[in-house]
Amino acid sequence: MPIGDILPEIAVLLTAVVVLLTAAFTPQRTHGLCAGLALAGLAVAGWLVTRQTGADRLTFHGVWALDDASRWGRLMILAATAAVIPLCPRWFATDRRHGELYAVLLFSALGAMGLAAAADLLQVVICVLLSSVTGYTLAAWHRDWAPSVEAGMKYFLVGALANVLLVLGVALLVGLLGDPGFPAMAAALAAPGVGSPLLLTGAALAVVGLAFKLGAVPAHTWMPDVAEGAPAPMAAFLTVVPKIGAAVALARLVSLVPPDALALRPVVAAVSVATMTVGNLGALGQDDVRRLLGWSSVSQSGYALMAVTVVGLTDAALPALMLFLAAYAVANLTAFAVVVHLRGLTDRAAWAGLATERPWTAIAFVVAVLSLVGIPPLAGFFGKLTLFLAALDGAYVWLAVAAVANTVVSLAYYLRVVAPMVFAAPPQAPRATLGRLTAATVAAGLLLTVGLGLAAEAGFAAAEGMTLLPVQGSSR
Repeated sequence: MPIGDILPEIAVLLTAVVVLLTAAFTPQRTHGLCAGLALAGLAVAGWLVTRQTGADRLTFHGVWALDDASRWGRLMILAATAAVIPLCPRWFATDRRHGELYAVLLFSALGAMGLAAAADLLQVVICVLLSSVTGYTLAAWHRDWAPSVEAGMKYFLVGALANVLLVLGVALLVGLLGDPGFPAMAAALAAPGVGSPLLLTGAALAVVGLAFKLGAVPAHTWMPDVAEGAPAPMAAFLTVVPKIGAAVALARLVSLVPPDALALRPVVAAVSVATMTVGNLGALGQDDVRRLLGWSSVSQSGYALMAVTVVGLTDAALPALMLFLAAYAVANLTAFAVVVHLRGLTDRAAWAGLATERPWTAIAFVVAVLSLVGIPPLAGFFGKLTLFLAALDGAYVWLAVAAVANTVVSLAYYLRVVAPMVFAAPPQAPRATLGRLTAATVAAGLLLTVGLGLAAEAGFAAAEGMTLLPVQGSSR
């Protein structure tokens, strides 16, 4: 058991324990210290992930993958979690459980990191459960506020059903293929005549279970409620971090299936189209900005599933997935950071004239949503461009066409927020903000959204030839 291979996860786990003990034995007024401890632990974990470069391999008897997908995914999870933490101190300053929040946040990030590196179905189930249980807690953190409790309950109910379906799918796959490990599954699926309706049912149920963490159809209904009712910093976290881990885990699972052995990719493609369409249609009539961003997050999961569909069909699939997830994470976190900075201001009408009153805050939000649409030269444009090219290269032309049509539709609901921000008159009373820390986070998000777009060529070069195990390589 080479413990060094999971040092980043150990660092996150130990940091969470230290944060929890600090919160338990220090006065509430000093709980801001827990945010600093959490950031330090995430930085150490990120450094440890970067040290894991070299020969790709499966470790811990083949249940843990150390490859490009794992490293990129875990780095994005750590970075996104670190970006959420500066949004928390002022938001939770009067909460008696302020310090404990960071421990739960780190445990949830740990579950997502495990998903990104999982190479065994049982590992996938364990990490989904860890991410889910902590996610329910984060969503319902404001337990004296009805929308937060409702969000947590809906998240829990959808998660309970989705997790049962995941376990059923895993049971069918293990029973039919004889082993939960991805290398053994890949070998069994490569055998002639292995395909069967029951095997496809098991694989489809596993897809539905992971679709829950993605916020994808048919397990998507929790996403808008959590975006609206959870504490705004936690809404930012829950709409981004679990999605990254689940997308990598699902891509790894789909890559095991030869295209001629099982019709799993058409199932994922259908889920992709349904997700982006339902997400966009759900967002069209929203007057609550946070709920709109929740439906937008559903649609963005549909785009991510485009790359998952063509994993194994084209070498461009994995780089496209990683670049898109990075662009989405930055833009979505920036949009939610603006909401937090405006003290949770979420009624669309209340954003009128924001460009006149607080121009830089308004610019950050506009840039974030334009990136989510995919407008050049922002990060989201290049993320979606790589998805479209990968779908075309993987012979899923109809999927790329559906994605382009949905992208056009998404402009409508973003403009419903942006138009009054720019053209309406501001209210007489100035809008309050949460402070300098959230303002700095908004500014950092704005710079990253633009900077990643300008550095797209370097991103393409870095992502080229990414690896996704199990492929050629050894396990120990």
